[in-house]
Amino acid sequence: MSQWPNGWDDETQPRGTPPHVPEPTQRLRRGYPPRVDEPTRVGGPLFEDGYPGRPTPRPTRPSAPRPMRPPRRRGWSFRRGLTLILIMLLTAAVGMYLWADSKVQRFDALPDYEGRPADTPGTNWLLVGSDSREDLTRSERRRLHTGSADGKRTDTIMLLHIPESGGEPVLVSLPRDSYVAIPGRRKNKLNAAFAFGGAPLLARTVEQATDIRIDRYAEIGFGGFAQVVDAVGGVELCPKKPIKDTKAHIDIPAGCQTLDGVTALGYVRARYFDPRGDLGRVERQQEFMAALMDKATSPGVMANPLALKRFADASLAAVAFDQDFKLWHGWGLFRAMKSMSGDGGIKLTVPISDPGFNPGGGIGSAVLWDKRAAGELFEALREDRPVTAPPKTG
Repeated sequence: MSQWPNGWDDETQPRGTPPHVPEPTQRLRRGYPPRVDEPTRVGGPLFEDGYPGRPTPRPTRPSAPRPMRPPRRRGWSFRRGLTLILIMLLTAAVGMYLWADSKVQRFDALPDYEGRPADTPGTNWLLVGSDSREDLTRSERRRLHTGSADGKRTDTIMLLHIPESGGEPVLVSLPRDSYVAIPGRRKNKLNAAFAFGGAPLLARTVEQATDIRIDRYAEIGFGGFAQVVDAVGGVELCPKKPIKDTKAHIDIPAGCQTLDGVTALGYVRARYFDPRGDLGRVERQQEFMAALMDKATSPGVMANPLALKRFADASLAAVAFDQDFKLWHGWGLFRAMKSMSGDGGIKLTVPISDPGFNPGGGIGSAVLWDKRAAGELFEALREDRPVTAPPKTG
């Protein structure tokens, strides 16, 4: 037993030392020599004088480098920004759709009667240009040179067939003086059906005469037509000969020029200067419709938000559709009429056997269809078969 100062010895020295300081280390700090018989308590070899050396470090396994975390992005990320833009565009598109749909004019234009032709492939539109003055003021009648005739007739009647197979659409002009049977009345000129019973009787008359079911109906009046033309900044035409018609109030020189709404209305209505009468007029109407759609779909209108809005506003205010019309139907019509611009699409007039037919009974001169050729044309449209474009004249 060894004696230690201050009465400490091996028997009285407490074996438990503070947990944070090993016993030999505490003795060294108190100035007492280390116990040579406990060299392992400090974990290292002894020097020659009996003092312990620096403890041998325990070997450690090198740790793998901790992966670096990418810096946290601040603000809007690209994905969030793109999502926000898409949501805004979708909201704007829905808003525009609802706005446009609220502006559409609809009415009961298509009849439902016993014996109506069966539904056939493709979509058949009846396009009508009305000469009604009911919605025009006195100043508008003077500006448009429409006169003050009462009643409601048609200057333009066209049958547009859009094939189901995606082929070229076919636009068939039906002369307003066509001599046909009007349901519930005796035979008369085609535009008389509109005067007798409006759109429903006209649609029924066309269905009975062609045996083609009308799917969609669109009608435009004098004032609306002029507004649409002015909304696109006028339409360029290149007549080969001067056109002067006092009743239509137009005097157009030959050559390319831009027609405003008033002049364009006179152009599509004029017939008295033309020895071909109504047949010559329907050809000019087709020509003008193609030129109008070409201008309406040009970059100057489509890429200009203000011009595009003017065109949309004027079109929605000018055209009336059947009761079941939806906006996507209008898109199909727009695409089909666009294809008519230039040399696209098939534009023709119902085959005629006698352009000056006089049935008597005070009806005056009428247009008689070629029964066989017209029947073949309408049969092809019913069966959604391709139709050959007629050869161009003069």
